[in-house]
Amino acid sequence: MHSATVLAALLSGGVIGLILGLVGGGGSILAVPLLVYVVRIGSPHAAIGTAAVAVTVNALASLVGHARGGRVKWRCASVFALSGMAGAALGAELGKAVDGKRLLVLFGLLMIGVGLLMLRKRCGQEAPDVRLTRESAVKLLPRLVPIGFAVGLAAGFFGIGGGFLIVPGLILATAMPLPLAIGTSLVVVSALGFTTAASYAMSGLVDWNVTALLVAGGVIGTIAGIALGKIIGTHKGLLERGFAAVVIAVGTYVTLSSL
Repeated sequence: MHSATVLAALLSGGVIGLILGLVGGGGSILAVPLLVYVVRIGSPHAAIGTAAVAVTVNALASLVGHARGGRVKWRCASVFALSGMAGAALGAELGKAVDGKRLLVLFGLLMIGVGLLMLRKRCGQEAPDVRLTRESAVKLLPRLVPIGFAVGLAAGFFGIGGGFLIVPGLILATAMPLPLAIGTSLVVVSALGFTTAASYAMSGLVDWNVTALLVAGGVIGTIAGIALGKIIGTHKGLLERGFAAVVIAVGTYVTLSSL
């Protein structure tokens, strides 16, 4: 492998890990554009498969830190993840059937949409003590299952962990505060990423050498992201708005260059 490709893959992994550690998701939405335009991997489908494997490993690494901090609602995450995995399995099969160029155009449009959603102010009463029990299941399950499936479908189709779809999805379904939604989302990101990664790996659409480099860079990036998140935790809103702007800008570039 060319030294420039090695460096590009390590740096891309670092960026993905940094964002995952910092804001609990979104690293995956940049992974495909980074692999296509920076690492210059073979095809959009190979980029999706490779990104899915790397993001899954990086999300699991980030999850450990959040779980230790008690920021994971395991029961809500389990239901959302199981529904999402069913959607992701279907989405991955649909995604592989779509032409690579068209997939990139749709991916770019999704990035713009997600970026704009991130800029919207969240409103409504938060429920920090939300728990999935026999009593609360009547209210929570009709929200968690369909929202989980829809998010999984999009995550599988575009080969993304879906962190920035999962976090708003969890808040919409349960009204849990943002820090808990970020920690909980990593369980779902890992599950959906694994489902998508398995589907693409079985089709031979994963570059394992690039994956190893992305994961190596991602571990360093994740550690840096969690540490940096603690330092600039008071400016979370500014951080999210800045990242939203990056997502919209990259989405616009991906869409225009693929048309």
